[in-house]
Amino acid sequence: MKIGFIGLGAMGRGMASQLLEAGHEVTVWNRSTEAVEALTRKGAKAAKTPADAARHEVLISMLADDQAAHQVLIESKAVEAMKKGSVHINMATVSVAFARGMTALHDRLGVAYIAAPVLGRPDVAAAGKLNIIAAGDPAQLERVRSVLDAMGQAVWPLGESPERANVVKIAANFMLATAIESMAEASTLTRAYGIEASDFLDVVTNTLFASPAYQGYGKMIAEARFEPAGFTMRLGHKDVGLALRAGDERHVALPLGSAVRDRLLDALAHGDGEKDWSGLAEVAARQAHLDTR
Repeated sequence: MKIGFIGLGAMGRGMASQLLEAGHEVTVWNRSTEAVEALTRKGAKAAKTPADAARHEVLISMLADDQAAHQVLIESKAVEAMKKGSVHINMATVSVAFARGMTALHDRLGVAYIAAPVLGRPDVAAAGKLNIIAAGDPAQLERVRSVLDAMGQAVWPLGESPERANVVKIAANFMLATAIESMAEASTLTRAYGIEASDFLDVVTNTLFASPAYQGYGKMIAEARFEPAGFTMRLGHKDVGLALRAGDERHVALPLGSAVRDRLLDALAHGDGEKDWSGLAEVAARQAHLDTR
């Protein structure tokens, strides 16, 4: 297929590379040119503007947040440049309200819209092993299935309303945030008693919590390896905020979310916004004053 790809950040670069390897014709656009140049060396074409990238059979966007998506996709007129009957796959984690607005806009323009946020970090994206949560018109989803399959190991369809995929992604990231916070707090407790985080986390991530999320983030906490970030504190703060906003809309209390948001805000206040969100362990240790004991 002829695909336009907008947004070549830590995730988008690997995803676009997988599309090229699968034999798709990919035209890319990104605010910074370095990532574009790297993809063109692999066979991609460079678009001069977001609108140029949008004039293809399929448009994929992978942007940081609502604001970036609004600027790049709407203010630039990229979505309006799409041909009637084409498909836009938005793979970013955006708010429920933004998802609704995008659905309505695409309906007015006669363009199909699929929400397909992903589960996985940059290394998983580069390996084509993402889990893709997808919602939208089933016929259109089937139409682009080969595109999604090129980027992921599994596609999880969740119905016709695109916002459903975004809700699931937001809820999943909320669970990750609380899992990281629980390990941060628990390992800080053991450290206060002279038990290294690595020893504690080795026990729990190989017994009670023997799952990829706990093991992966537990290892990062044990090694105090928070840079380079796979998913930053800043993005974590954004996504927990999305969960709280979604909860407000349907009167669902998320008390753990409020606590984790405050921890992430503490990290941002200390200039740690670009560290991996497993660095919540540093916040817990700092608030416990471990370094002065």
